[in-house]
Amino acid sequence: MGMRVDLLTKEYPPEIYGGAGVHVTELVKALRDSTEVRVRCFGAPRDEQGVTAYDVPAELADANGALQTLAVDLQIADAVADADLVHSHTWYANEAGRLAQELHGIPHIVTAHSLEPLRPWKAEQLGGGYRISSDIERRAYEAADRVIAVSDGMRADILRSYPSLDPERVVTIHNGIDLEAWAPLPDADRARELGMDPDRPAVVFVGRITRQKGLPHLLRAARSLPEDVQLVLVAGAPDTPEILAEVKGLVDELRSARGGVVWIDDVLARDDVRVLLSHATTFVCPSVYEPLGIVNLEAMACGAPVVGSATGGIPEVIVDGETGYIVPIDQVQDGTGTPTDPDRFVADLADALTRMVADPAAAKRMGEAGRARAAEHFDWHRIAAETREVYERVIDERAGR
Repeated sequence: MGMRVDLLTKEYPPEIYGGAGVHVTELVKALRDSTEVRVRCFGAPRDEQGVTAYDVPAELADANGALQTLAVDLQIADAVADADLVHSHTWYANEAGRLAQELHGIPHIVTAHSLEPLRPWKAEQLGGGYRISSDIERRAYEAADRVIAVSDGMRADILRSYPSLDPERVVTIHNGIDLEAWAPLPDADRARELGMDPDRPAVVFVGRITRQKGLPHLLRAARSLPEDVQLVLVAGAPDTPEILAEVKGLVDELRSARGGVVWIDDVLARDDVRVLLSHATTFVCPSVYEPLGIVNLEAMACGAPVVGSATGGIPEVIVDGETGYIVPIDQVQDGTGTPTDPDRFVADLADALTRMVADPAAAKRMGEAGRARAAEHFDWHRIAAETREVYERVIDERAGR
């Protein structure tokens, strides 16, 4: 069935800074085999065919970010009149999708990458803009023909956050991983240049410095790791000065007590991340909020086992005892994800990491099982086919077929 789908997104290459941008890029690539796809994104002009970027009008150059976002969304909603269906990603593009749905009478699909009600710390960062983003998201989800969750954990969060949604309209399609782009790349010399000793066991973390990524918990857990174990942190882009200060303090304290603490705070090229993951004894994901955790799939694709917290979609990615370890976490249900017993979580995290580094041969086998699992369950072509089925079903419903 020939259809034209317009994908609406803030991020698109070369302007990508998070998991949602990676998701859109890979989904578009895989969908193009079977579907006419137009991409509508934010920012500077793109030179890729079928991709149009929209910028903030000069009159709003100094306005609140939420208003700037709305100004871009209005332009996109106007541009998609001829599409058979619009598919929006993140609250930045949700309003464009919802307006297009109302204005042009076309179906609107939303993919949920994170949820505003579960990111209350954004209020510190965005103030009144957070109230606007929360409002936009809620209206879009409640009106959408389908909401796609990237994990079952995320689906449960959506239904809890937006109780008026019909559960039939909320479906799970996992995030994916490009197994060619993310494959083992051992290079001992490059690892040394990056500050890592490839001959010592290493726990590797890759993630932004945000509350949701749980880095302070990891830094506390690292105090009890065996002496010879390195902690390699690829961590930058702090959300707030407060969390950066907290992380700096914990890193300094750790460094005063032990060696082997490597902190890389600039954005690394993908191949450098692959090198670090390829030399990792284990990857660690101490998140308190993680809808799926593409970063865990990247680690698995590079052959690293993963120690991750039992939150969001992480337990759907890691098979406990087979591709890594899942660390139990009881969480406060106020949206912050804060562990109810942080000391217990830190101790359990330290225990799982210590078990992993204590048996490098078992860790290596888990890493190999992880790569096999990524290939089997998280292939983008499979995900694109499932997504296209959702498009077809929604278009049929609209047509009364």
